Amino acid sequence: MSKLEQVLILEPSGELKFKGPFTEVVTSNLKLNNPTDKRVCFKVKTTAPRRYCVRPNSGVVEPSSSINVSVMLQPFDYDPQEKNKHKFMVQSMFAPEGGIDNETMVNMVSDKMWKDADQTQLMDSKLKCVFELPPEALQSVLFQNDLDAAKEAKEVAAVPPVKPNIPKPSPEAKRPVTQEATVAVKAVNVGSSASDSDMKKVLDECRRLQAEVSKLQAENAQIKDDGLRQRKATPSDNQTFTTEFAPVAQRSAIPPVLYLLAALILGFILGKFIL
Repeated sequence: MSKLEQVLILEPSGELKFKGPFTEVVTSNLKLNNPTDKRVCFKVKTTAPRRYCVRPNSGVVEPSSSINVSVMLQPFDYDPQEKNKHKFMVQSMFAPEGGIDNETMVNMVSDKMWKDADQTQLMDSKLKCVFELPPEALQSVLFQNDLDAAKEAKEVAAVPPVKPNIPKPSPEAKRPVTQEATVAVKAVNVGSSASDSDMKKVLDECRRLQAEVSKLQAENAQIKDDGLRQRKATPSDNQTFTTEFAPVAQRSAIPPVLYLLAALILGFILGKFIL
């Protein structure tokens, strides 16, 4: 269903003009004319309620009469380059039949009557706000804006660059190398050279033990060959043949002892390195 056409005649009809400078309250008047033979209730709304003061912001326009509404713009810092989007809306509807008592007036002011009303019976008109400055005032505002921009740029340029936070070396780091430190370094070098010498001795000892083990193994093999020859010559089993292996058994037990000795020497040297 289409909306009802506004019955009130607004003067001005499309724009509310506010003439600066805006360092103090600026008032723009809105006239509401009721050409009908009925009472018309009205209410004024805005998109920026904190920036304006409206007197009266609601009321009743008698038949064939009018009422003046004062719209007061509060002081603010005007910027000509800022786009203004403030708007006003005058909402209206025919008053209820009969007289308007105090309760009806309270409900109208508190929006209760407007919320409970049939939305198809509401009428509205919208106006946009226009800010105007005299030419000399406009030049003054533009000049002040340029000064503020130049001052801000100067303050930004005057800010010193941030230096990197490089920690200073501690006094201990600047302390020259002492004689004790030099002696300690020499001791480490001597210890390393001594360790190299001990390692060389261990390796030589291992090679000697390995050569001796190889020699004993060769001798053991030779004795076994001699024992085989004797078996072939005298196939009978006796105690003398058996007891001849005793010396061989004793000599064959020598290599584990040598291995044990080599392991002890190597473990001693390695333990010396670790400690």
